[in-house]
Amino acid sequence: MKISLKYREPIADVRRVVVKIGSRVLVQQNGRPDRRRIGELVQQIAAIRKSGREVVVITSGAVGAGVAAMGLKERPTLLPELQMVAAVGQTKLMSFYDELFGKQGIKVGQVLLTHADFHHKVRLTNGRRTLESLLKHGVVPIVNENDVVADEEIRADLALGDNDYLAMLVVKLIRADLLVILSTVDGLREPGANGRSKRVRCLESVNRKTFALVQDSAAKFSKGGMVSKLKAAKKAAMAGCSVVIANGRKKGVLDRVMECADEGTFIIGSAV
Repeated sequence: MKISLKYREPIADVRRVVVKIGSRVLVQQNGRPDRRRIGELVQQIAAIRKSGREVVVITSGAVGAGVAAMGLKERPTLLPELQMVAAVGQTKLMSFYDELFGKQGIKVGQVLLTHADFHHKVRLTNGRRTLESLLKHGVVPIVNENDVVADEEIRADLALGDNDYLAMLVVKLIRADLLVILSTVDGLREPGANGRSKRVRCLESVNRKTFALVQDSAAKFSKGGMVSKLKAAKKAAMAGCSVVIANGRKKGVLDRVMECADEGTFIIGSAV
C-alpha cells in the first residue's frame, strides 16, 4: 500500500497533466533509443489517460534517435547537421510512440512548436485550439520543438535547456494542473548532515536559495539540467500548476507520482 503525503493530496484531483520526458531518460548510454524504457513510460502515461485525465507529452530524444538511425558515432556539432539528424530522429521517435500507445488503444497526435509560436497571437491561438481539440477527442498530443526551422532546443549554447522551457509554455497555454518533469535524477538534492546529499521532498517556492543548491553537470545527449528544470518549475508554479521533478528511469515512477507518493521533488502550485 502506497502512503500519500498530505501536501501531495491535490495530485489526486488533477484533471490535466503535462509529462515532460528528457533525452537521457529515453536513450541508452550510447545514445540509441531505449525501447523498453519508452514502453514502460507509455504504459504509465496510458494509465493516467485511462483514469479519465487528459495528458500531454513533451518529448525530447529526436536527435538521439536520429544519431542512431543515421549510424553516427557521435552527435553532430554543426547546426544544419543537427537539424537534419533531428528531422530523421523525429520520425523514428513518433513511430515508437504511435506503436506503443496503439497497443494501449490510445491515439497520438504530433505537435511541433517553436518558441516563436508563443509570441505570435494567431499561431498561439491555433496551437491552443489544436491541443484542446486533441484532448477533447481523447488523443494524447506528443509535443516537441520543430528543430527543422528552430534551433532553440538543440543549440548547445542555449541556457533554457532540453525542452523544459517548452513544457512550461505548454502548461500555461492549456492551463494544466500538474507538470511532471522526468529526468535521470530523483529530484533536487541538498547537502545532508552526514556529508551526503539528500532529496528535497517539497518546495513551497523556487528562489535564490533553491538555485544555490544546484550543481549541474554536462551530458552528451542532453542540454537540460536542474537549473533549467527549476526555472521551468518556478514559472509553472506561479501559473498555479503543481510540479514534480522525478527520475524517469525509476520503474513505476509515474504511477507513484499519481498516487501522491513521496516521489521526486514536489513544487506547490501557487498562482498569484
